[in-house]
Amino acid sequence: MKISVTEAKGQLTDLVRRAEGGDEIILTRHGQSAVQLVPVKSARLDARGRKELLEAIRASGVANAKPGPNPARSQDFLYDGDGLPK
Repeated sequence: MKISVTEAKGQLTDLVRRAEGGDEIILTRHGQSAVQLVPVKSARLDARGRKELLEAIRASGVANAKPGPNPARSQDFLYDGDGLPK
């Protein structure tokens, strides 16, 4: 089913239910296909799967961490050379 974004605004709840039920819902803008509503497949993880996922997320955070500014100097822009507020 193709429907314009403007028309879909008033029918969103029904369109979501239909997409969850397996219908193909395509939203159009100016007559051109823009997006498709598809149901999200839930990924149920057991305890081991959750633990592995959390470890992977932590490892990714550590690998992508970048050093930030020195916290002792992070507010220097608020003060002038004499240490008084600007």
